[in-house]
Amino acid sequence: MNGLFDRLRTALASLAPRERLLLAGAGGVLLLTILWLAVAMPAIASIRNSDERVAAAERDLASARRLQATLAELQGRVDAVEQRIREGPAGNIFTTLEDLARQSAVKVESMEPQAAPAQDHYKETKVQVVLKQVTLAQAVAFLHGVESSPQLLSVKSLRIRTRAEQKEDMLDVTFTVSSFEPR
Repeated sequence: MNGLFDRLRTALASLAPRERLLLAGAGGVLLLTILWLAVAMPAIASIRNSDERVAAAERDLASARRLQATLAELQGRVDAVEQRIREGPAGNIFTTLEDLARQSAVKVESMEPQAAPAQDHYKETKVQVVLKQVTLAQAVAFLHGVESSPQLLSVKSLRIRTRAEQKEDMLDVTFTVSSFEPR
């Protein structure tokens, strides 16, 4: 290694002062280029990247706050439904549906119990109701009565078909109603 330095020193000593100055300038430019590429460029990129990361984090925070507000609203709605289930009148869903049909001047073709998935906190009772040859006004009145009943009832599915064989505007309506009670 010392031999290499000795040869380098001898080569520099044999150069004219102008050549040495030119070589020192080229070495300085090379050193500055290396410092720029190795230190300055990564530091600038890191600063720019940190600005982007801050902006992304702020967007994520705003999104999380919106989700938190939505969750709070949904939790409030769930709490209201649960309170309505706990405090609402309990009763036989079949009796309630028959009373609503009578109030709406609708003749119920059939009411069939349906299997309901098991719940931990609430017992769900499902009934499929079939109405035949009813007017749109009768069907709407009956469904409105179901949705606005003091007993918590919910229409889960609804199918309405027109009766092609009749000239009047009569409908066949099939829907499923659920009722919930605390366990």
